[in-house]
Amino acid sequence: MSDAEQHEWLPSGPPVAAGEDVWGDGDRGTEALDLVLRQATMCLGGLGALVHRHDRATGRLRLVAVSGLARASAGEWADLSDEQDVAPAHALRHGGYACVAGDSLGTGAAGTAAVPLPGADGPVGVLSVLTAGTGEPDEVQRDLLGVLAGWAGGRLRGGSGPSPGPVAGAERSVRVGELTVALAEAVTSRDVVKAVAEYVLPPFGADGLVFQILEGGRLNVVGAAGYPQEFLSLLDGMPLAAHAPVRDVLRTRIPRFIEAKEEISRRYPTMRRVNEASPKEAVAFLPMIASGRAIGLCVVSFSRPRSFSNEERTLLTALSGLVGQSLERARLYDVEHARAQELQRGLLPRTLPRLPAARAAARYLPAGRGEEVGGDWYDVIPLSADRVAMVIGDVMGHGIAEAATMGRLRTAVRTLADLEMPPDELFSRLNDLVAEFGEDFYATCLYAVFDPVARTCTYCLAGHPPPVVVHPDGGLHSHDVVPDPPLGAAKPPFETHQLRLPDESLFVLYTDGLVESPARDADQGMAQLRQILSRTAAGATWFGAADEDGDVRFLEELSDTVVSGLLPDREQTTDDAGLLIVHARCTAASDVASLELPNDPRAAGQARAYVREQLGAWGLGDLVFTTELLVSELVGNVVRHAKAPVRLRLLRSRSLICEVYDGSLTTPRIRHAGYTDEGGRGLQLVAALSRRWGARYLPDGKCIWTEQDLPPT
Repeated sequence: MSDAEQHEWLPSGPPVAAGEDVWGDGDRGTEALDLVLRQATMCLGGLGALVHRHDRATGRLRLVAVSGLARASAGEWADLSDEQDVAPAHALRHGGYACVAGDSLGTGAAGTAAVPLPGADGPVGVLSVLTAGTGEPDEVQRDLLGVLAGWAGGRLRGGSGPSPGPVAGAERSVRVGELTVALAEAVTSRDVVKAVAEYVLPPFGADGLVFQILEGGRLNVVGAAGYPQEFLSLLDGMPLAAHAPVRDVLRTRIPRFIEAKEEISRRYPTMRRVNEASPKEAVAFLPMIASGRAIGLCVVSFSRPRSFSNEERTLLTALSGLVGQSLERARLYDVEHARAQELQRGLLPRTLPRLPAARAAARYLPAGRGEEVGGDWYDVIPLSADRVAMVIGDVMGHGIAEAATMGRLRTAVRTLADLEMPPDELFSRLNDLVAEFGEDFYATCLYAVFDPVARTCTYCLAGHPPPVVVHPDGGLHSHDVVPDPPLGAAKPPFETHQLRLPDESLFVLYTDGLVESPARDADQGMAQLRQILSRTAAGATWFGAADEDGDVRFLEELSDTVVSGLLPDREQTTDDAGLLIVHARCTAASDVASLELPNDPRAAGQARAYVREQLGAWGLGDLVFTTELLVSELVGNVVRHAKAPVRLRLLRSRSLICEVYDGSLTTPRIRHAGYTDEGGRGLQLVAALSRRWGARYLPDGKCIWTEQDLPPT
């Protein structure tokens, strides 16, 4: 079906001026009207629907909206005389329902059913449906068509002014009209349930609502109001065959109205358990039809027995048709949105590592009102020498493509971080990668490296908010720096910033979705973040915590406090939010030992002697032999292949870290030595004796490092 056939068409030219707001409320009214036209078409099993406005001064019927018909076909009825022999004119002249057989527009229709749109001083227009079947619409269908026409007439601007209300001014009809507008705006299943509960239950005096969807032969509860959870648990997942009233309603597609519990017991004795558990007396079982099939049931219930008038039955039947279409659309959105969010969460770390120098907690919160996922991400990456890389970023835009880009960037950051690149060089590589994604892709990012021995944090910013540091005494420090442009739009080099981190500090990273919202700007949000952190940290005792689980528990609770303080109403947010809080733990001076070595053959012997002395002092005598072999090989390689200055450093942590520094930028590589080669096996020995090893490059040289597991205590 073409676009012109799927949506309403407002003809330009004399009938209706282009852009004219026929319905008095802009896009909202247009969307609501489209839903009314589609509902009218569906309830009659028709091919399409049209709305004409009556101009009493000229005696003309002007076409203002159409749904389901081709532009050319509808154009034949763009301007009608109220005396013509067509269904819209008949309905207008007689002031009531009219049906004319025949294919008036050449669309293959069997006839046209039309009802006038009521106004204060007579009809203001006509709602028409092109029917497909040979017979006329039945009484229920005609009543429903009248309800829809009544609401549309109350909204349409006629020559005599707007109508004061729908048919007979009935409040319930007004509510159905308001529900139509609300359903046009509903996005999720929760929105649909909320709309029905707000606009339908009060005017009918109902106090219970249940939506059940038929899936795999079972009835699943997807929304409810006015029922205890115990009863909903009883209904949820019930086989269709075991729920006789629902089975009958879905099979016949005819609503069933139960006026008292005794009627259910009499008609359906197998439902005794459910009937006794239900707190309701009277029930309306309304089938929800969408795309030509019964998708489930809308149950409207009452705490007291009651009868249902013909008007109430008609309106509730109209309700089920409206809700069925909206709920199907909302369910599709829910499924796709859940899949997209699952994809995004799958690209984020499931757990954060607990490292000697850092413990962390993080939160990712998807937008509450957005239709698509975002690209926020975070990570904590262990580096050599107990250093820690911390990263948080946000791919601009929303959608699956942005979430996938986020996953690619997170993988790239981990790969580049493993190469021990400094933050500015890593950003240069990352910037090139984002630029390759296309002109429409940009990302903000903060990448920081914490060195627990030097007690410094080095970081770069690309269009991202600066970090906040919380000192152990509760004091706060926010580095006032100007970030570089976002990745994908920046021009290297990137500026590197450095700050000192006192032992037991908190390093707080976040995305703009946490501090910025429609209700406040970024500066106000960051000020509120600092207030929350200061207030929470003032009475906290996280510093010096030897209990790792307790430390992480505090960080988790602090993360929840920050999120609840800054985003109290998650359902109204329009952007994703990311938060990463890292507890930085510096290395004690007693766990670090360093020795300057000469650049000559004596260096290896001095290094071995230093290892024996220091490991003995640390109570690590079991590691002396392997550590001597490691430092002998590393120092010997420096003397033969590198240059001064030469330095040995030992770190005692969860493992024993041995580092040898030199002034050369040459890269050590393992090579395959032949059977008769006298050398070339040194790095193979290093790899065999250590848990892991590697190299990192410095502005004035490099460092070769190894890690060994500590002996069990």
